[in-house]
Formats: sequence, C-alpha cells, structure tokens
Amino acid sequence: MNDLVANFGLTEGAVGHLTSAVQFGFIIGTLVFAIFTIADRFSPSRVFFTCAVLGALFNAGIIWDGNGLASILSVRFLTGFFLAGIYPVGMKIAADHFEKGLGKSLGFLVGALVIGTAFPHLLKELSGAFPWKSVLIVTSLLAFLGGLLMLVLVPDGPYRKPGQQVNLSAFFSVFQNRSFRSAAFGYFGHMWELYAFWAFVPLMLKTYSTHHDSVDFNIPLLSFIIIGSGGLACVTGGYLAEKAGTKRIASTALLLSGLCCLLFPFVFTINSELLFIAFLWFWGLVVIADSPLFSTLVAQNASPEMKGTALTIVNCIGFSITIVSIQLLSMLTGALDSAGVYVVLAVGPAFGLLALRS
Repeated sequence: MNDLVANFGLTEGAVGHLTSAVQFGFIIGTLVFAIFTIADRFSPSRVFFTCAVLGALFNAGIIWDGNGLASILSVRFLTGFFLAGIYPVGMKIAADHFEKGLGKSLGFLVGALVIGTAFPHLLKELSGAFPWKSVLIVTSLLAFLGGLLMLVLVPDGPYRKPGQQVNLSAFFSVFQNRSFRSAAFGYFGHMWELYAFWAFVPLMLKTYSTHHDSVDFNIPLLSFIIIGSGGLACVTGGYLAEKAGTKRIASTALLLSGLCCLLFPFVFTINSELLFIAFLWFWGLVVIADSPLFSTLVAQNASPEMKGTALTIVNCIGFSITIVSIQLLSMLTGALDSAGVYVVLAVGPAFGLLALRS
C-alpha cells in the first residue's frame, strides 16, 4: 500500500479506499453470482478458472504506470468482484465431492484461505527484498496457476445437481428453511468478530507494546503466526466435528472466541508479553475454527440444486457484516484509548450462539 501511495502520488487516505474497494467488489460479485445462480447453473470448476484468470489480470493491472486513483480503485474493485467466483465456488466444489466428511474437507479449504490471509503479514516482514511490482506479478501468476489446476485436475463432483434457470428470488427464498436460517445466522455472528479481529491484530500488538515499555514485538511476524495458525485449527475442527458433531464443535469454538473478546481487556493489563502472545494465539485458533463448520451446516441445510447459490448468498451478507464491524471498531479505537473497546466483538458470538439454539 505504501508503495502505491508513493509511486502514484496518492494521499494517505487512499489506503482505506483501496482496501474497501476489494471488499465492496466481493460483496457486489457475490450478489450478482447469487441472483444469476452462476455457481449452480454452470460447471463450478470452469467458473473458478474463469474468475481466477480475470482476477489475476485485474490484480496485475495495478502495475500500469499510467494509473491514477480512479483506475486503481476500479481494478481493485474488479479483483474483489471476481474473487466471488473463488471462495464460495470453491466451497460449492467441495460440497459436490463430499456427501459425508464435508466438514473435514471444508476445514482444509478454509485452512488454506486462512494461510493466504496471513501471508501478507509475512510478506511485509520480507518485503524489503522484493520490488512491489514483482510481488503483484507473482501473486497474479499463482492465481492463474490455481485456476488452471482446478480446471485440469478437479472435475465436477458426483453430488452436483445443476440448477436449470435464473432464480431472482433465491436471495430470499433460501432463508425460508429454518435450519438453513439458523446456520446462516450463526455464520453471520461469527463473521462480525472474525475479520475485525484479523484486521486489528497488528494494532493490538502495537498498543500493548506502547503501554508496556519493556516490550518490543516483531509485529508482522507475530501477526502471521497468530492469524496463520488458524489454518491448523480449521483442519483440526473438521476432524473433531466428525466425532463430536458439526454443530457442537462450531458452538464450542464460537463460545471460546466470545470469551476471548470479553477477557481481552483484562489480559491487556497483565505485564507478561508471553501470556499476551499466547492469549492472542489461542484467540486466533478459536476465532476461525468454526468457519468451515458453519459453511458445512449451510451447505447441508440448502437444497442440492441451490447449494452453490446459498453459499454465495451467505458469503455476501457475511462479508457485508465485516465492513460494519471493522468500521465500528476503527471508530471506537480512534475515539477511546482503551482495550475495552474490543468487547464489542463479543456481540457477534452471542448472536451466533442464540441462532444455533434453534
């Protein structure tokens, strides 16, 4: 981001717009994909490949020297838009291949997402050795390769039931199923906390080191470890769900992460950097462990011919919620110099647990 600001003469305020543009693009993309039931009417692997190629091209479009703020925001928006054909469609592909053991398979898939989410923090730690343009080119090539591997190696699953027509009412009709609604609302509560936690991990570490003079954290590396370790939690949660039940493990993880939200202000006051890092590491595990399990519950409680669209709709709403929670927490941390503001994240787990009761 800093390289883009310096290279194209942008203002510091543009950084927030560049981040929001991708999120907004993803939300609009999932909305369009849901309305036109793209993931159910067409081969999911082909949709994945097409979106990977287009997303890679728009991602690489930033390196054009003639860019200005408007064109950069546009290509970031379009990158986010075509990501709508990657994450929810990837879950649809997994659901088409696994009638049993879906929680375990989605654990690996979401675990990969978590490592990918944490990777920029590690890249920041190492970025002195890489020009910013080469980083964008490499990530675009990796995206293209991922799409190609999906097209060549992953055929449509044996449990796929393709939808036959556009269903403009799908965005509302899927919620008529009470069990689906309960699983989706649980996921929404989880999303209120998840991305806000991920976004503020570096700030949590920085604020703690500011209030405790003897502490000197390597913030990018610790952020990578705290967030990236959640990938292991996703895989472990998938295996545990096969033995103890998907809903039970999802509820347990949601309860534990909610308790972390409430305990954070107390842990923040303790002058022990080891305890603080261990607490954030544990929070990073439980905050994401339930994500593939909620997606499993959503997929299992959606009608087979609408499974891809249902996952896309839930993603659309869930990521919209993340913008609200991130902006609210950003406003609170800017106005109040208190670790107590993070308690607001507990609202999500509480809502999710209430939803799961039904």
